[in-house]
Amino acid sequence: MTTIRVLIADDQMMVRQGFTVLLDAEPGIEVVGQAVDGLDAVAKVAELAPDVVLMDVRMPVLGGIEATRRITSPAGARVKVLILTTFDLDEYVYEALRAGASGFLLKDASIEELAHAVRVVAAGDALLAPNITKRLIAEFSRMTASPRAPLMDRVGDLTERETEVLSLIAQGLSNGEIASRLVVAEQTAKTHVSRILAKLGLRDRTQAAVFAYETGLVRPAGY
Repeated sequence: MTTIRVLIADDQMMVRQGFTVLLDAEPGIEVVGQAVDGLDAVAKVAELAPDVVLMDVRMPVLGGIEATRRITSPAGARVKVLILTTFDLDEYVYEALRAGASGFLLKDASIEELAHAVRVVAAGDALLAPNITKRLIAEFSRMTASPRAPLMDRVGDLTERETEVLSLIAQGLSNGEIASRLVVAEQTAKTHVSRILAKLGLRDRTQAAVFAYETGLVRPAGY
């Protein structure tokens, strides 16, 4: 089993230490470091090369959103960022997803939810907590004035089936659920997802979902 290396970035010592104790007790997960603010997180990522960063949104010196952008923007960056938030509709979370985060988790999540979230994000698999993430993306997509033209141009690179699959990703469906909906093999669905990410230059399924909402390919209910 490959060990998932985790960095915890939070300005509250009790949060960092608590999550460290909980995650270190989980098989296949190792906390390799802690960061006290966003700038520290950026430096620690370069030094420790973690697989996943648990990132608080509000921190001194450098906030979690800008830290996420700096960590995930370099070409070839493989580290995944999981945003920690107090409220499930935190006004900053959508911006963090746009900045490159792969999902978010409430700070009062159980150890089972925490460990599962780390494993899911590390694997780049289905959207983290799809129902909640979809609701959050939809909520803040309502605030966008109109689809962004440069993004719309990129949609044209997709085949009709890939566009359909992208829409299903944005709805929070897993590969298995997409396969069932389209009546194809799960491996076929997985191949479609991989091609979509490659064509659009996206990191993972969460970024694909954000892209789908921002282009207007998927619209929030009632809009």
